[in-house]
Amino acid sequence: MKVPVKKKDNTVDVVIHTEFIKLQDAMKYANVVYSGGEAKQLILEGQVKVNGEVCTMRGKKLYPGDTFSFMGGNYRMCANEAE
Repeated sequence: MKVPVKKKDNTVDVVIHTEFIKLQDAMKYANVVYSGGEAKQLILEGQVKVNGEVCTMRGKKLYPGDTFSFMGGNYRMCANEAE
């Protein structure tokens, strides 16, 4: 498993190897939360933004180029490390 890389603008690139990843899975994969249950609760409480807007859909599909933010951290989905 590759470690996310932090960019100059404090955005962490999260490399995915599939067409998309669901929001709650992306949060677990990026080590933002410990469990899917924790991610579910935080998303349903409206504490997560996707592409700058509050998202309460834990199954929201994130594609390369999409971003999510949580507790001051910004995460960007990337198809590979070259993006």
